[in-house]
Amino acid sequence: MSARELRFDVNLSILFTELPLLERPAAAAEAGFTEIELWWPFAGPTPTDAESDALGRAVRDAGVALVGLNFDAGDMPAGDRGLLSRPAEAARFRANIDVATGFAGSLGCRALNALYGNREDGVDPRAQDELALENLVSAAVAAERVGATVLIEALNTPENPRYPLATSAAALAVVDKVNAETGLGNTAFLADFYHLARNGEAPAGVIDAHADSFGHVQIADTPGRGQPGTGEMDFDDLFRRLVAAGYTGRVGLEYKPVGAAADSFGWLARELRGSKGGTG
Repeated sequence: MSARELRFDVNLSILFTELPLLERPAAAAEAGFTEIELWWPFAGPTPTDAESDALGRAVRDAGVALVGLNFDAGDMPAGDRGLLSRPAEAARFRANIDVATGFAGSLGCRALNALYGNREDGVDPRAQDELALENLVSAAVAAERVGATVLIEALNTPENPRYPLATSAAALAVVDKVNAETGLGNTAFLADFYHLARNGEAPAGVIDAHADSFGHVQIADTPGRGQPGTGEMDFDDLFRRLVAAGYTGRVGLEYKPVGAAADSFGWLARELRGSKGGTG
């Protein structure tokens, strides 16, 4: 059992950022990838037809498949980490639901990540959680129409101190609530091993206990968020555990490359040596 039995995709919102967005799908293909993922790639919740058509065309022309997409999460560089639990921003999230699911569906993408949103001063956390559940139910219903899964992610507290889902248990509790409310079963856990490890939670233990609830996996090494081999995580062990647990989803590369993105995949080439398949 090894990484050769897993499917890897590359996140083009954090890798190949030295290139314009529309050139990144081709760069990913040139690096050997057949699948990509993206954070919400547009400036607002409702891009123009020209903007969405251009990105869709770039993906198709490169011959890669979009396998993961974030809903609009706000101004990420400014500290936003999602909109759906924030009363002042919930309308923006709702405006994005059909747009994001429609764009994903047009490219055959079947995984949509819904970042929960930061806690807000002066707002009862229970009210935020009730709003989040309402909006996630709407997102799950829309995702069902295109055969997609809604993903719930935990983020680490040192870098995201106001984000309330900091552990696998917290994220899984939200997953369970949404699935119970909708009855659709199309909400799952996005297990980001970097965030879990930064919060002191052992990814190996999370795999062993909860792999059947994973809808997607993302990786980066700790503590610097570089590619595997630049930090402390034992990815050989984690990949073996994923395979042993029967995980059949994607493993998204969501790291900050040390050096040029195209030069950061040596670790993956070594993992896949001898494989007959590609990296997607």
